[in-house]
Amino acid sequence: MFYAKKGRNILLTLLSIFLLSTILLGCANASDKVATSKDVKENMLTIAYPRDVGEMNPHVYNPSQLFAQSMVYEPLVSYGDGGELKPHLAESWDISEDGKEYTFHLRQDVKFTDGTSFNADIAKKNFDTILKHMDLHSWLGFLSKINSIEVIDEHTFKMILTEPYYPTIQELAVVRPVRFLGEAGFPEDGDTSKGVVKPVGTGPWILEEHKADEYAIYKRNENYWGEIPKVEKIQVKVIPDAETRVLAFEKGEIDLIYGEGMISLDSFKQLESTGKYETSISEPVATRQLVLNSARENLSDERVRQALHYGFNKEAMVEGITSGLEETAEFILPTNLPYTSDIDVKTIKNDVKKAKSLLDEAGWTLPKGKTVREKDGKLLEIEMMYNSAEMIQKAMAETLQSEWAAIGVKLNIAPVELAVQVQRFKDNDFDINIYSNFGAPYDPHTFINIVAKEGFGFNEAISAYPNKAEIIQQIAQVPLTTAETERQQLYTSILTSLQVQGAIVPISYLKKTAIYQKDVTNFTFPANRDEHPFTGISIKQ
Repeated sequence: MFYAKKGRNILLTLLSIFLLSTILLGCANASDKVATSKDVKENMLTIAYPRDVGEMNPHVYNPSQLFAQSMVYEPLVSYGDGGELKPHLAESWDISEDGKEYTFHLRQDVKFTDGTSFNADIAKKNFDTILKHMDLHSWLGFLSKINSIEVIDEHTFKMILTEPYYPTIQELAVVRPVRFLGEAGFPEDGDTSKGVVKPVGTGPWILEEHKADEYAIYKRNENYWGEIPKVEKIQVKVIPDAETRVLAFEKGEIDLIYGEGMISLDSFKQLESTGKYETSISEPVATRQLVLNSARENLSDERVRQALHYGFNKEAMVEGITSGLEETAEFILPTNLPYTSDIDVKTIKNDVKKAKSLLDEAGWTLPKGKTVREKDGKLLEIEMMYNSAEMIQKAMAETLQSEWAAIGVKLNIAPVELAVQVQRFKDNDFDINIYSNFGAPYDPHTFINIVAKEGFGFNEAISAYPNKAEIIQQIAQVPLTTAETERQQLYTSILTSLQVQGAIVPISYLKKTAIYQKDVTNFTFPANRDEHPFTGISIKQ
């Protein structure tokens, strides 16, 4: 009896030890899980953005955000520094001698995030759905010239154009609409213009969680065919107000704020001055320009347009308003874009005496005791419209108003909403407009195409150019060229003519800014203005 009881006690003791060990092991495992969870959290980059990422549809526009689309969906061709066009989903391509046939050889190791293969058939399906909605995509030049898409074999397809169009490869690098959705993402009727079933791409990121207007979380694609991202997750917090974004960053809730206008230049300089954070400034991404409408009587004389250029201190204005973060622009397009390096125009420096002399020559005289010049009983009065939400445009308009008053020109400044600014520009309802070009990978061909297009503003703005017809004809020839030398000569002639006659005045080169916490490393800006910069980023553990 004693031995039986003792046996039972030993058994109970052993059982207790086993249970305790199990509990302790469970605690250890739980502890491991907490540590793992903590590591995952630490390896997540959090950024702030003013708007929701959108529906993650590769084939539509707003409200989908470009950087987010580029995280999930990829192009056939990518745009590199200096305009280099590099293989991406297309391993290589061949172009026929007449410039009308493009044969693409696709990578064979690419899979969508659901495990299905990227091949010529799904590439064609994406093109087919895009081409059915040319009303949405007519702005992208090569799409309207596609005659047919033919599948040659599993990893080869041919695109046949109705006529040569040299920017085709460059336009394939844009973020939308020619990026590729997997089969599982297509709706039953194949019409992605109405939405997608789910965001299935080939890119380095997968949308894991999304709460509209609050946040989106992307996890890295562990089976990505290219360079695997260093961080495991990207969290995009939606913070509409710029000052609130700064406060969240200072509290450590945000790791990175990057882009154009994400925070004010004053805030950027203030945060930079503390020495607590890392900062980066990009190469020029676009040019701020004044577009002077030569179709208006007061601006029809080239001497008046040149006088306005001489009549303000561009360097001082740009330095003062942008705190030196933007640089003075001497050319109407940044010279890091293709075909722009050969542009050679006279640099116009501030010269009030020269400005007054040109206005005198043009017949605009300043009567004694008056502050505004007159000609044939009319005042030299001009209106400049600007985007009321853009503080830099506002400050520049006010500076020009003051400086031009000193040469006898009355400038009325008109703050308008962006939509109104765009519409008035298209309607030729303006004297002077503040504008910026599209940048990479769109320019220079998109910029000159807009100049030639009637009903957009530029075509009317150069109405007084004596060689306007020749410029428009040259612009029409550019996309048809198959010889690189001829194309360069045309671009040089066009861009020089547009600038020297004074209807387009370069002001400053826009740049992107980035500010990030000290533990964020390897940040670089992509060459493509619309791409995301996340793949190479690391977070110190």
